Amino acid sequence: QLQASGGGLVQTGGSLRLSCVASGTINSIASMRWVRQRPGKQRELVATISREGNTNYADSVKGRFTISRDNSKTMVYLQMNSLRPEDTAGYYCNAVSLTTASYWGQGTLVTVSS
Repeated sequence: QLQASGGGLVQTGGSLRLSCVASGTINSIASMRWVRQRPGKQRELVATISREGNTNYADSVKGRFTISRDNSKTMVYLQMNSLRPEDTAGYYCNAVSLTTASYWGQGTLVTVSS
């Protein structure tokens, strides 16, 4: 029900833009989030955006990553700049509906080479 894309291989300092589209079967999306899982680590909340556009970021990505959304298209984006090797991870989008149902995408892999 969520389809993420945009991952790939990039050098340190480079940029990538991740996209995630929610299917029409998900109604009344409240917040949308990007979560990542680095090798050997637990999942980490990267960024959140509310329906009204309020955003929150993990300290590790503040000033480098920007989350945005297009409510009309039920899409969420993650612009990642100044990438570092420690940003290497599987990135997953998550949508929470107004009824608090949670939906996950399949993830997209980001690899940052040093």
